[in-house]
Amino acid sequence: MRSRNALVLLSTLFLACAGDDTGGDATATEGETSGSSGSASSTSGGSDSSSTSASTGGASETGTSGTSDATTGTSGTTGSTTGNDTGGLDMLMCGQEPPPGAEVAPPPPTFGGICPTLELGFLEGDKTAPNEVMTAGGPRRFAVVAPEEIAEGERLPVIFMWHWLGGSAHSFWERSEVTSAAEELRFIAVIPESKDDILFKWPFTVLDTDERVEEEFAFFDDMLACVAEQFDIDENCVSSTGVSAGALFTGQLAGGRGEYLSAIMPLSGGTGGLTVKPWKSSKHAMPALVLWGGRDDFCVAVDFNETSMDLEAGLEADGHFVTECIHNCGHSTPPFDVPMGFPTFAPLWMFALDHPYWLDDGDSPYVEAGGLPVGYPEWCAVGIGNADIRTGECGPDECS
Repeated sequence: MRSRNALVLLSTLFLACAGDDTGGDATATEGETSGSSGSASSTSGGSDSSSTSASTGGASETGTSGTSDATTGTSGTTGSTTGNDTGGLDMLMCGQEPPPGAEVAPPPPTFGGICPTLELGFLEGDKTAPNEVMTAGGPRRFAVVAPEEIAEGERLPVIFMWHWLGGSAHSFWERSEVTSAAEELRFIAVIPESKDDILFKWPFTVLDTDERVEEEFAFFDDMLACVAEQFDIDENCVSSTGVSAGALFTGQLAGGRGEYLSAIMPLSGGTGGLTVKPWKSSKHAMPALVLWGGRDDFCVAVDFNETSMDLEAGLEADGHFVTECIHNCGHSTPPFDVPMGFPTFAPLWMFALDHPYWLDDGDSPYVEAGGLPVGYPEWCAVGIGNADIRTGECGPDECS
């Protein structure tokens, strides 16, 4: 009965909120449009040089206030606290050596075929993700972003970015301003293109078969394997984020490939409810930044307030650290207002880079610091149930 009801809801509301490459249910802002494509190498991220094999090692929205001295209640697994001055971008922990005896990430997957020579960014005037890999489910495309110059021996974190229902790899690349963020903060972004063979781009609904979900997990494996083949990556800092439909899939990826993930950052995502697959326990307790638009965050038969809280409950039950962010703007761009000089989507990148794999289960540098670093909005807090929901004006709802 549940699947039948879900089918009715999903089929009825799909066209109303499907959007396109320039709108839809994006929760990202307009960003940069520049950035040329080049071939990846271990020393030059944006040049036209040919690719060289790198050691595999082991493997945006914008924020209301940069500082906050407020302290909220003490409910939730990790206690109280909203943001305060704990060092901002200086806290970034990816790249540090794991302490003796710490659990570290497994080596990245290996690809059974021949990886493409990775092209960076997008060719001017071309919105097609430039890299194609032959997966078990057929050819798939993805984009890669990396710093222009990479020092010898520099190992870079990797952030996967899954686009929203009406979006594409190109629109996420453009609107997230990830090229400049990757350059400044020193990471690699991998932006998959959806296959478009299912109703909601990514397999997260109760109607999607386990086989189709596993096919998408295998696509993740193949992308990670090929990036690790051509770059020296920090396998202890591989994270996943997504917006709306992409965030819902990130919730599934956490359960299906959590052994590789150091952190997740779903923006209007979640698990459970009538239409979305439930939370599945992960093989690794990874920190999570769970962000959504409050009680009015609803789009395409999904109540994101409900699914986000369901995800939080699953994370809490399994001992994951959670930072919670709740704005009041429904299914729209999170109203970040970052301090001068910070990347537009600083909290997103900061969370990924502050939480390496080797942290103790349920731990975070934010706990020891007593709060969130500069760069987070006042409507974010450490611990489930601790965020003070934002008040103030909002932009238009973007589920249309």
